[in-house]
Amino acid sequence: MGTIKTTNIEPIADNGTVTLGSSGDTFTLGSGVVQSNLNNPAFVAYRSPSSQSIPSGTNTKAIFDAELFDTDSAYDTSTGAFTVPSGKGGKYNIFFTIFIDDLDDQDVLLGIIYKNGSATTNPVYQNQVFASKGTQNTFLNFSSVMSLSDSDYIEVYVQHDQGANQNLRAPHSHFGAYRIGS
Repeated sequence: MGTIKTTNIEPIADNGTVTLGSSGDTFTLGSGVVQSNLNNPAFVAYRSPSSQSIPSGTNTKAIFDAELFDTDSAYDTSTGAFTVPSGKGGKYNIFFTIFIDDLDDQDVLLGIIYKNGSATTNPVYQNQVFASKGTQNTFLNFSSVMSLSDSDYIEVYVQHDQGANQNLRAPHSHFGAYRIGS
């Protein structure tokens, strides 16, 4: 076998398709080689420095107002929305953790992904937890895969039924996503 060395490979007919190998072939990256754009865009945002008040009995948008990282500047800390950049549609792993103060025994905490301003009705994109007797803080973890197109946007909404406003805790509450493929 020979070695091909080049700095650029482009399709001959400008149709945008270059095929490497065929079904069943394996490509191995050499030691120290880094694949660019893998799992991008990606972001993790969190609630900081103060908690957000969440009223009882209504879906309330969680605003994660600080970023740990944001590879494509696609998350807006003022609106709480992640918008898919142009050319980056595909399947995304979406995750969040909601941490709420002072729910009582059997109070419900619900987290919902909104897509393009509407609640997702598929239960795969919603999660709930019941508070346990004697706990002062309740948290909800969520992770799922969703297909998103260019310019789609997603947000996290929270609801609880405690009866009084409760706090979305900082910095324990966070929201993130990363592209896993097309």
